[in-house]
Amino acid sequence: MTRRGWILFLSLGLLWGMPYLLIRIAVAEIDPLVMAGGRTLIGALLLLPIALHRKALAPAFRKWKWLLAFTIIEMSVPWVLLGHAETRLNSSTAGLLIAVVPLFAALIVTKLGHERLEPRRMFGLGLGFAGVALLVGLDIQFTDLLAVGATIVVSLCYAIGPIIIDRKLNDVPAIGVITASLVVATLIYAPFVPFVWPTQVSATAAWSVMGLGVLCTAGAFMVFFALIAEVGPARATVITYVNPAVAIALGALVLHEPLTIGMAIGFPLVIAGSYLGTMRVRNVAAGKPVTES
Repeated sequence: MTRRGWILFLSLGLLWGMPYLLIRIAVAEIDPLVMAGGRTLIGALLLLPIALHRKALAPAFRKWKWLLAFTIIEMSVPWVLLGHAETRLNSSTAGLLIAVVPLFAALIVTKLGHERLEPRRMFGLGLGFAGVALLVGLDIQFTDLLAVGATIVVSLCYAIGPIIIDRKLNDVPAIGVITASLVVATLIYAPFVPFVWPTQVSATAAWSVMGLGVLCTAGAFMVFFALIAEVGPARATVITYVNPAVAIALGALVLHEPLTIGMAIGFPLVIAGSYLGTMRVRNVAAGKPVTES
């Protein structure tokens, strides 16, 4: 990659490794639904002028059915579920569990018939899920299994969302899809917010929600678009392998979360499994397979 590509890549790794820390801080005082609604509102307000200037909203809303499906699956459901899960789980644990997104995506596209699972990929999938199993078995209490289940559902949603964009919204400008989705998600949350509105919020929690909206939503998506333009979509997705490491490091440094045996064993297995499980083989002119991630 170019120097600019590396700067964008590292910046996005930080921006999308931060949400787990900020969510953990925010949900200590704010209901997860209010937190998610604040995040989508801030992100929508920041991206809306750009989307309007590029006239990217109308094409997105013309495909409103798939836009609504993407919004519910990629934002509305997972952001609330993840907030509830982090009332029980450490931010670093949640970040590592989310790292199984590429594994779910590989299984889904295989089931749809778009790709096939070679032995190497099957080994990678097994290795990644074994890492999650070790993390859960060694670190997580039985009473937290519901939170683990919610996080796994979030991972599944994150795996389905990009597939909807790729298969159904690929002819719509990305900035239009994201901005329209943030607007729709805000409208979905709005009727429920008054019922769970906090009586008081500390500056720390408020700044965490602001950080989620400004940095981890609006800022991160703008960096992601720039990264795709710089290095292409295939290399851009490798950011998935960086986010958990950032989440674990921030959890340990800021919240003093423990670095456990489960993380020490599970993290490398999940990352290695995700890499092997998402490698694809294609035929070139010479007839020899070439692997790419």
